[in-house]
Amino acid sequence: MKTYQVKHSGTLDCSEGEALTDFSLPWVDRECPSTSFRAVWNDEWLGFQFQAVDDDIVLCEGKDRDDSVLGSDRVELFFATDHELKDYYYGIEMDPRGWVFDFRARHYREIDDHWDFPSLKISARRGDGGYFVEGRLSLQVLADHNLVRREKLIIGVYRAEFSMMGNGVQEDWISWVDPQTERPDFHVPSSFGEFLLVK
Repeated sequence: MKTYQVKHSGTLDCSEGEALTDFSLPWVDRECPSTSFRAVWNDEWLGFQFQAVDDDIVLCEGKDRDDSVLGSDRVELFFATDHELKDYYYGIEMDPRGWVFDFRARHYREIDDHWDFPSLKISARRGDGGYFVEGRLSLQVLADHNLVRREKLIIGVYRAEFSMMGNGVQEDWISWVDPQTERPDFHVPSSFGEFLLVK
């Protein structure tokens, strides 16, 4: 089980967090685009940020905002109540505009996309060579949903990396934990690791 230590920061300054950079492209034999994730916590919040190197940002204009996010470059966090996904798990998918697709689900892929993550705050910006997404979640809300217990969270950290090609959009799937599945799939227990809240 891969683990990541989330440092305490009274000011919720994500620059104080350790950089998590060991992402991979589990389903293709190609160098993974640079992705950096940091998280910190204080008595009220879990704060996080992604920095994604991307010289070809794909932004979809779908039938609604959820559809637009799912067709775009994005970064993702999934939170589980247990390691086997026997109960609900929850997802936040965030694109370079700061638009969010959030949901709760039951295994396997029984997704309730009408559910919204309480207390979620997100901002994003684009720049030369990539995009940056940061946000925060209430620790009390996470605890109310059984997502933080004994200073531990079960979390998946992912990125959808889309590129415009001559025949359409190429979709690549990046993960912190290699799920060891035949096809790209984050909605499986093996794609999750653990975050440990430390002081």
